[in-house]
Amino acid sequence: MLLPKLKEREFRFRLALRIGLPIFALVIALVSHTLISSYGSLEPSFYFESVLLLTFSIYFILYLIYNGFNMKIRDEISGAFTREYLYDYLSKEIKENKEYTLVLLSIENLHDINQVHGIKNGDKILNEVVSWIAEYLSRAEINNFPIGHFKGGDFIIGFKGPKESFTTVLELLCLKSTEFLVGEIEVKISGTITDTEYSHELDFLLEHLFELQESNKKIVQHPSEELISPNDLEQLVIRSIIKQDIVVTFQAVFEDERKVFYDTFVKLHIDGTKVIHPKSYVKVLNKLGLRVEFDLMVLEYLLVKGQKETLKKFAMNLAPISLRNEKFVVLAKKLFTKYNADKSIEIIFILSEQEYYSYTSRFNGIIKSFQNLGALICIDRVGSLHTSFLYLRELSVDMIRFDTYYSNEEKLKQNLAIIDGFLEMAEQKGFKTWIKNIQNESILKLIVNRKINFKQGKQLAQLEELKG
Repeated sequence: MLLPKLKEREFRFRLALRIGLPIFALVIALVSHTLISSYGSLEPSFYFESVLLLTFSIYFILYLIYNGFNMKIRDEISGAFTREYLYDYLSKEIKENKEYTLVLLSIENLHDINQVHGIKNGDKILNEVVSWIAEYLSRAEINNFPIGHFKGGDFIIGFKGPKESFTTVLELLCLKSTEFLVGEIEVKISGTITDTEYSHELDFLLEHLFELQESNKKIVQHPSEELISPNDLEQLVIRSIIKQDIVVTFQAVFEDERKVFYDTFVKLHIDGTKVIHPKSYVKVLNKLGLRVEFDLMVLEYLLVKGQKETLKKFAMNLAPISLRNEKFVVLAKKLFTKYNADKSIEIIFILSEQEYYSYTSRFNGIIKSFQNLGALICIDRVGSLHTSFLYLRELSVDMIRFDTYYSNEEKLKQNLAIIDGFLEMAEQKGFKTWIKNIQNESILKLIVNRKINFKQGKQLAQLEELKG
């Protein structure tokens, strides 16, 4: 048993003992006095009632203490609801109200405040922000609303009604927050909003709020993709993977004037007519723990269908967590042995992730084992993600791909020195370079005289479907 749990039990027992002793003493004193003063006239039922009274006293005290610990309503630091109580409260509210709105308000610089001003000041900020939000909404004649401390600097607020009724209030609140100071500490607050039009499931609403926070803009749907409720989306993704119903398109990647390999893009089929794009299905795969199964399915598809293509070299996005997964490693190697024993097909694994995986020696060992099977490794989003740069120091990669930030003509002009720096490093380290999303002639002209090995974009080639 963990020490915190052990100490909690010890504390509860001592508290129960301190509360119970006076009650037990009174019960025993009452029983004793009755026995002494009226012993001869006592009915047999008296003894039964005395034991019952003592038993129920013990039960009542323990119930109050343990139930009091389990039902904690208020977060002591922020003064808002605890996450557990907020979740129960909002679940009931959403069931009872056809239209309900959730707002996520975040203290963006809480981590910096904790680092610079100390954790105690950070805790003070949490409390002050809740008070400030309540005061501001009160001036907007919004009262008695649930607000809970969800995590870190994130607060969830619930309102009865559609989000259109509260969008302006939220925008003004975030605008006014630029003037908000706690002492001399500047507090940066941002917000996102959604309502039950998106979903009536609280989990999906909360996830959607944090997705909006990450993108800081409305999700753009592809023209061929209708808005699908999150409940239905999960079922459709699962069904597509079970049936292995996918569409793979590819775009040629060039070295000088020559096609050298294909970059692939995977969409899931819906009932054989519509498709789900990666922006929608990747989050579902991660949530349901199906990323390994999905990556294995795509790998097998390329190894089988690619046999009929003249150019048998394909790049596929692979989640690093899949590559480090024992199940994926074992089954992927079996696929290479089964379908590509002669190494006639080359597969390029494109890797990128937000968080740095520190056990790079193990990671590197896995990478080398796949390189021995004929696979190549590409680190994506170089020049944007810090993890991509860190991996270049530690991993035995074959190529790097620049982030699409550098495919923007204006950004490219401003950052040619950065590109040149990476090109020089790549030349010294011995790996190839790759830039994609070359959309027009002017972008192509900017990079044509630089030592970028591989170039890709609609200026060079259009998308095609891999039929096999």
